[in-house]
Amino acid sequence: MTLDAADLAPEPPRGSTILAVSFAGALPPGLEVLVERLEQHARAARGAFADNTVRALAADSRVFAEWCRENGREMLPASPETVVAFIDAQAELKSRATVERYRSSIAALHRAAVLPNPCDDEVVRLAIKRISRAKGRRQKQAEPLNRPSVERMLAVKATERLHRRVAEGEREVPLIALRNAALIAVAYDTLLRRSELVSLYIGDLQRGADGSGTVLVRRSKADQEGEGAIKYLAPDTMTRVEAWLATARLESGPLFRPLTKGGRPGRAALGGAEVARVFREVAAAAGLKLPRLPSGHSTRVGATQDMFAAGFELLEVMQAGSWKTPAMPARYGERLRAQRGAARKLATLQNRA
Repeated sequence: MTLDAADLAPEPPRGSTILAVSFAGALPPGLEVLVERLEQHARAARGAFADNTVRALAADSRVFAEWCRENGREMLPASPETVVAFIDAQAELKSRATVERYRSSIAALHRAAVLPNPCDDEVVRLAIKRISRAKGRRQKQAEPLNRPSVERMLAVKATERLHRRVAEGEREVPLIALRNAALIAVAYDTLLRRSELVSLYIGDLQRGADGSGTVLVRRSKADQEGEGAIKYLAPDTMTRVEAWLATARLESGPLFRPLTKGGRPGRAALGGAEVARVFREVAAAAGLKLPRLPSGHSTRVGATQDMFAAGFELLEVMQAGSWKTPAMPARYGERLRAQRGAARKLATLQNRA
């Protein structure tokens, strides 16, 4: 049988973890009890998780439910052997990180239904370890946008549309160009993730006496409790932000917004996926020859590398990027450290560098 979220609650609340999921597959006897448990969990979890977490749980649970249905397996409760078979099947197609996320989502699903967690079993742990040995634990790093690249992107001031208009003799900078320049500049200064960039509000900007500014980041991936963090904006970045806001005639609401077909700013915030698209279009317009296409985290990686290159300490970089642990910023700077490490110094002493 198929159990959809609509069958569990008339209007799944935003921020619920389990009612946003579509469960497909054969469920065991006692379905009513499980439904009630899931409903209770969803009510208790309302607003407790970030939207991205909710979406990931929903997507992962649908994948697991569909696999169970196709393979005649029981989804709730799932046996450790079922989870291992699912992990092995997904490992043939998906990355290690994705499979590990699937395991986490299956565990969350069982906790919500107050069922024994099959992911605690040793055979499941060994299945994940098997994938790590086969595929390795290293994840791909976003293509960095270091300061020289950012400067070239800001110099052209936006997309191919700008080049066409300039070629036609029109001097006015299009609104989209001003928005993109402000977005890139803020992304580099703040080291924010794409979801954090698009969540910024105009009212949280503050200009300093020296022309620099600050912006309050109300919530981030590392700050699920919403304590907030203040990020610095250099004077040239503030100039770009103010040019965008003045031309768009925006005084409140989301800082970065999509533009309508008529070229007017919308009311809603820019989508997180649009950040990467903007980076890619502007990089192409600037003629950057990058090994890979930029992602929404490219300015975060690039600014981190630039900080290490300037000699900043790891703790300073962690504070700038709002990292709780040193693992990720250290990894962003590992190639630079290799270039400055003992092997490089030895080669220099031996006149080989």
